[in-house]
Amino acid sequence: MRHLQTVADMRAASAEAARAGHRVGFVPTMGYLHAGHAALVAEAKRRADLVALSIFVNPLQFAPSEDLATYPRDLERDRSLSQAAGVDVLWTPANEDVYPAGPSITVSPGPVGGILEGAIRPGHFAGVLTVVLKLFNVVGPAVAVFGRKDAQQAFLVRAMVRDLDLPVEIVVAPTVRDADGLALSSRNVYLTPGMRETALALPRALEAGAAAFRAGERRAGQVVAAAYREFAPAERAGALTVEYINVLDAGDFQPNHAAIPTSFLAAAIRVGAKRLIDNVVLGQGLDTDPRVAASAPAAQAARGAGA
Repeated sequence: MRHLQTVADMRAASAEAARAGHRVGFVPTMGYLHAGHAALVAEAKRRADLVALSIFVNPLQFAPSEDLATYPRDLERDRSLSQAAGVDVLWTPANEDVYPAGPSITVSPGPVGGILEGAIRPGHFAGVLTVVLKLFNVVGPAVAVFGRKDAQQAFLVRAMVRDLDLPVEIVVAPTVRDADGLALSSRNVYLTPGMRETALALPRALEAGAAAFRAGERRAGQVVAAAYREFAPAERAGALTVEYINVLDAGDFQPNHAAIPTSFLAAAIRVGAKRLIDNVVLGQGLDTDPRVAASAPAAQAARGAGA
């Protein structure tokens, strides 16, 4: 595995790959890697000749009140996991290299960028899309892989690629979950054992909504109600707060009145000061998402690297 640090070196490596006729796959991350990231790498390896993974904690997507300064970081751990997962090029640019003059032009996420996560975190998706566009322009990937847990982000990246005519195939890989059902996230390290136990209401709620759909319920409000019943006891006790729970159309990411197999059921909660987001495709259900406990080589490699 090659470890590059500058924009210039990454551009040179991309140009070298292009001259060799290699199809480049790309996994952009903010680091503190886990088995979910390793699964994204595995998906990229199935679709490309060479896989690059970036680690960059993008300040443009953090509000002043958010956790930029305390976001978990461990480069040596991430190097080990990247190596185990089969990354060919690890790229860890510095902030001053990505934003040498400070960001003055950003990408507008449009109306979808102002709902759900965008309503709670104003400016977040402008920061996400701006850095993703910059990273794409440096790496020049043929395919980039994102996780489905951040479904709104993945929708907006696909929309940007479509609207700006970028020559990148966007692949959205299934969420990887821990053995207890909680979606893997770098920020899970913030959860105490008690907070984690409370947070398990989130996957239970999504599965309850999906189960209602499987049982024949097609009214979005009733699917949401079935999910919310899993949150209600903890919310009444003050252990968590539900920020949103919606059935969303996969085509335009707008709330639906009718639930169909491709609809997302998406939710965000707070447990103490920590936020968790997750979603499920109603026609698939939570149980179809891969888990760390499964025997996928990438997941096992990540666990062995300390994820």
